[in-house]
Amino acid sequence: MPDLLTSRAATDPDHTALIVAGQGSLTLADWDERSTAAARALPGPLKGDRVALVFGAREWLDYAVSWMAVLKAGGVAVPLSDRLAPPELAYMIEDCGATTVVHGGAEPVLPPGPAAVPLAELLPGPAAVPLTELLQGTAVREETVALDPLSLAQILYTSGTTGRPKGVAATHANLTSPPVHPKRRPFAHSRHLVHAFPIGTNAGQVMLLHALTAAPAVVTLPLFTPARFAALIEEYAAGTVFVVPAMAAELLNARVQDRHDLSSVLLLGSAAAALPPSVAAGLTAAFPNATVANYYTSTEAAPAQTIMIYDPDRPGSLGRAAGGSRLRIANADGTPVAPGGTGEVWLRAAAHPRAYYNTGEDGAFQGGWVRMGDLGRLDDEGYLYLVDRESDVIKSGAFKVSTIQVESALHEHPAVADASVFGVPHPVMGTAVAAAVVATGPLALSDVRAFLSTRLAGHELPTVLLTLDTLPRNAAGKVIKRELRRMAEE
Repeated sequence: MPDLLTSRAATDPDHTALIVAGQGSLTLADWDERSTAAARALPGPLKGDRVALVFGAREWLDYAVSWMAVLKAGGVAVPLSDRLAPPELAYMIEDCGATTVVHGGAEPVLPPGPAAVPLAELLPGPAAVPLTELLQGTAVREETVALDPLSLAQILYTSGTTGRPKGVAATHANLTSPPVHPKRRPFAHSRHLVHAFPIGTNAGQVMLLHALTAAPAVVTLPLFTPARFAALIEEYAAGTVFVVPAMAAELLNARVQDRHDLSSVLLLGSAAAALPPSVAAGLTAAFPNATVANYYTSTEAAPAQTIMIYDPDRPGSLGRAAGGSRLRIANADGTPVAPGGTGEVWLRAAAHPRAYYNTGEDGAFQGGWVRMGDLGRLDDEGYLYLVDRESDVIKSGAFKVSTIQVESALHEHPAVADASVFGVPHPVMGTAVAAAVVATGPLALSDVRAFLSTRLAGHELPTVLLTLDTLPRNAAGKVIKRELRRMAEE
């Protein structure tokens, strides 16, 4: 990874790589110079030691410098958001065996009990180091270290929506694939790419890699609100925009297109979860010149992905494998299912694969293939359709209900701004269908069932309805369904 920055900084030093709204910007030359200075000041040589990077959304610039500094010093970067609850943060730092914690302006605080103490005091192993001290300190080595492409570069923790987060380890070879030709940089139609993904997520890391290798400057908004996001797009006349489906729904519900000029956007990408067809259709109207594309991957599978340009004739498809990736539908053991059959989705990249760190589990990885945890099928032309998350399928009596299908139908209701579907215990059926919605007006269960009765089968209709102000989501924008189940039980 450091070679990519050093070589590009040498040829295009004044190119703005990263802009944080309201905070400043970072050129390639600044990024290279500051990260080298910080790398020389880190205790080491690190030789594969894990370094936790705890930064807030307003600290993207310092985070980018610290991330590259750890790699230049031969360490393994562990990106963590300061939005994490203190127990989660402590668990991840301990799980990866971090020897050092680098943080931004405010030192992270973790409470061991009633009284809060600085992280450096709480954890006797890791030493918390502010970035400002690294940049002002004395160099402990003259040069950065030589790196093996197959050595670990970073550990990202999964979102943990169904269980405890797992660390996913990626090598330098994984992060630098596929190679980018200097004359064919991604998103060359744009001068600016806008997103609002948080630090510590796979989507956020992909945007950081774009800042390093893509043509446009990457602009990030520390705190997403529909109005601020739309204003940022208009201010920079952004040609490329990335969102998660929850952000897309908020933009449409706020009708930002009525107050902001969004005509500059030529590519609107959605990642992290399946984009409901009705939301995709709404985006094509709100962004009149944009091609709407759905990107499907996972923290474990990256850089393997499928890409689907929204097609009204295939509204529910996630597309075909792209960028040298391969796709198959198979059983849990990796055995392919019959053509057209439903099975588990597996992805494979033309890159060195990732792996779980420190878990001893390898069931998701098999000969370069990654088990996505989703059920899906392929049509005759190789387009992927998701049936559901394997863990989310509702087994109600003799039927299996796809939560994705019910959620897509709910999004068509004119009074539903956001929706999530999950299973709740039922004394006769075993599990019943429940729905949580954010409504724009009064909404009763009978209204929802009547609306859905022309779109879904009887066993797919919700028997429980929660109306909420917002759906509980993690930092990656995914709904935390175990929290919805708890609410339904209460």
